[in-house]
Amino acid sequence: MIRRLLDAVAGRLSPRTVQNLRSEFDTSPLTKIGVGILVVVLVTAVFAPLLAPWNPEAQNLDRSQQPPLGFTSAENQTTQETVDGEVQLIEETVQVNATVTHPLGTDGLGRDMLSRVVYGARTSLAVGVLGTLLAMLVGVPVGLVAGYYKGRVDDALMRVADVSLAFPSLVLAIALVGLFGQAAVEVPDPLVTTGLAAAIRGIVSLPGGLTYPTGMPETFTLPGTVILVVGIVNWVWFARVARGEALGVRDEEYVKAARSLGGSDQFIIRRHILPNSITPVLVLATIQIAAIVLLESALSFLGFSGTTLSWGFDIAQGRQYQTTSWWIAAMPGLAIVLTVIGINLVGDWLRDALDPGIEGEGGGV
Repeated sequence: MIRRLLDAVAGRLSPRTVQNLRSEFDTSPLTKIGVGILVVVLVTAVFAPLLAPWNPEAQNLDRSQQPPLGFTSAENQTTQETVDGEVQLIEETVQVNATVTHPLGTDGLGRDMLSRVVYGARTSLAVGVLGTLLAMLVGVPVGLVAGYYKGRVDDALMRVADVSLAFPSLVLAIALVGLFGQAAVEVPDPLVTTGLAAAIRGIVSLPGGLTYPTGMPETFTLPGTVILVVGIVNWVWFARVARGEALGVRDEEYVKAARSLGGSDQFIIRRHILPNSITPVLVLATIQIAAIVLLESALSFLGFSGTTLSWGFDIAQGRQYQTTSWWIAAMPGLAIVLTVIGINLVGDWLRDALDPGIEGEGGGV
């Protein structure tokens, strides 16, 4: 499947670029692992209503803190007994066994952890991709203008970038969230609202007389403020890379020829500077997605995300159960680790194949 995907993209790339991508992919086991992880996470995020076994927001206190498959947990239960006419409270420890209905266990409210991890992938990838696009839209034009004009324009724009770099990313993000507030956008889930998820899933019987529920959340909460904040925080990395590329391209012969033929600055930047600067920007974008996933998880952990279906939020909820129900925090944490590793491995693949000279420019990771 991955090879077919590469072949589909190949028509839009130069033969040399395609050859480099294929060569790096075929010779690097880590690249295959990274692409495989990223494909799984993307499919999980897009088709969450079809893959999640339960509604991630459905609570069932009778099944709270159930361990994942292969593990057992001890739970203290208090019962009342009448002894010599007096009611006494007796506390005993009972073993809680895992069930196939909740393969990754449940949280303190009885919500299925597998379903929450599946839906949490949507939030992290949505913020990562949209936040990176916003950072590119802000940073790339600034960097191209600064590198093309140089002089005072370059000094002014880069000093603004230096001021942004002086603040730790997480501290600046928290300050901006406090400034703009927590704005969340409810986006309808097309798989649910059209009835497609219910039609495909149907009713599937499970052990114990249980069934897969067809009722999944009809909307998806998109943390708008977090997307805006991570874009503002990370634009500077794109500006610096774009500036460096523009400084190298602006003195090329074809740029001088275009200028001598009467081409405007806007035309030259759009037609010559930008196309020849886009490769390192795209590589950086891949790496920055991983950095933004981590930043979003940190903001969710601190309660600034605006949505409860987030890996960082679940880790925060699992803090109070660390000694008794470790999986509540461990499962979303493992999802974050695997996702970031997969994205970084894909970023390394693109860097080595497209532009090995920008190694170390990732900055945020």
